[in-house]
Amino acid sequence: MTRSGVQGEDTREDAADASEREKTVRKDADEAVDGTGDGTEESRPRRRRRALRWTAVLLAAVLAGTAGAGYLYYEHLNDNIRQDALNLGDSKVAAPTPNAAGQTPLNILVIGSDARDSEENQQLGGARETFGSTPLADVQMLVHLSADRSNMSVVSMPRDTLLEIPKCTDPEDGTVYPASEGRVMTNQSLGHGGPGCTVATWQELTGIHIDHFVMVDFAGVVSMADAVGGVPVCVDANIHSRDGAGHGSGLKLEKGTHPVKGEQALQWLRTRYGFEDGSDLARAKAQHMYLNSMVRVLRENATLSSPNRLRRLAEEATEALTVDPGLDSVKKLYDLSTELRTVKPERITMTTMPNRYVGARVEPTEDAEQLFRLVREDIALDGKDAKEKPDAEPEPPADPAAPDDELAVQVRNGTRTAERGTAPGRANAIAGLLVERGFTKAVADPSVLPSEDRTVIRYPSADLEGDARRVAESLGIPASSVKRSTDVSGVTLVVGADWREGTAYREPGSDDSTPESAEALNGADDSACMHVNPGFTWS
Repeated sequence: MTRSGVQGEDTREDAADASEREKTVRKDADEAVDGTGDGTEESRPRRRRRALRWTAVLLAAVLAGTAGAGYLYYEHLNDNIRQDALNLGDSKVAAPTPNAAGQTPLNILVIGSDARDSEENQQLGGARETFGSTPLADVQMLVHLSADRSNMSVVSMPRDTLLEIPKCTDPEDGTVYPASEGRVMTNQSLGHGGPGCTVATWQELTGIHIDHFVMVDFAGVVSMADAVGGVPVCVDANIHSRDGAGHGSGLKLEKGTHPVKGEQALQWLRTRYGFEDGSDLARAKAQHMYLNSMVRVLRENATLSSPNRLRRLAEEATEALTVDPGLDSVKKLYDLSTELRTVKPERITMTTMPNRYVGARVEPTEDAEQLFRLVREDIALDGKDAKEKPDAEPEPPADPAAPDDELAVQVRNGTRTAERGTAPGRANAIAGLLVERGFTKAVADPSVLPSEDRTVIRYPSADLEGDARRVAESLGIPASSVKRSTDVSGVTLVVGADWREGTAYREPGSDDSTPESAEALNGADDSACMHVNPGFTWS
């Protein structure tokens, strides 16, 4: 893939251009990407929650196949699709344990690149002087499909989020990108070898196993939105997103509901000046509304309007995408879209990672970890998961546990979270506790420092299940926290963030509600309408 693009700059908004098209789109380019700022109160709103800027194409691309299989199997469509490595980091996150039916959740990271690596991307994005520089992952959105395929959760991350980017290695040329020195903006991860480093960064922060990624650029937004044929959006007053200094996306709509497509759709997704208080919070709300509407359009018009439109949608979708090898064919994308389409709009929940300001940037809050945990544990964000029956008494293991003093246990410290560092000495403390209780072969493993929200005991094969259960019983850890995993070679206890101190384990409370600060929006809400700032209306 092309390793080019731009470092976002505030000056993009003022970029001059001779063509009317560029004037319309480029004057709001700071709303697309602006990687710098002065930290003033005026600059802060524009940095607020940008993560769904290209939401139209993000799910449309993978939903495109639902329109009908016939046109999707042209061989040349496979040639359109670009691919890149899934994960460039050193550490991996274990895949979720299958449920009773053998199903596992599916996590797809959707990335919007600001790359100016083509004339069309440059024209749409502006900032001509930055052509060919390092691209930024200015849209990052995790799509979580539940194991039973009954619901879907979408979590977006603001591009200005401060975090640590792990070491990444580009498999194409072997270039090693060292881990960041301290926290940097998350959108810089794309420049550390490609989308696989953005995946690695997400996994480090959230502890969520990511199965696939889909990446799209500026040109893909316009082409896909145009191919769909129009997505209805609503404003509660006439709006023209342009101030006296020429700032704004140029969006001009009359009061009411109107279908937007092509560049007008891009204007809607970029608009900040004119929506509510002019902050990125309002812009994110508009983007969520657009995505909800597009999903409904794609579901309600399964055949679109004609075979030619269907073919065009397939063409635009495949040409717009860069994917991991697991999605490198039309067949694979079609199969994925079929799974996504099983979820009804009312079971789709879109959220933004809860965050707080750090100067002109943001960082995850405690609510963010709650949101990540719900995704990790495959708990629906709409709160409509069927109430589970009380845990039945587990079947006895095939092999009974060995005597305590013959049972080998490795203990690892997994207490690190996004907000708190690793609690020192926890592996040694719990290994010592086990030795005191007769597990004389228990040892601490300081070489691995995973991140686990909850304490877990893993075992690799059925013959060690009894041993793992015995360790759990001795420490008061519930049987639900004993997991089979091929990522370990023996019984392994990972002390999680829920056991940062003391020797008595207390199971965390069962608060599985989505934090209010995640600003959840339901996919079936077709009554939403953006409030227009009176300063940007017209008559």
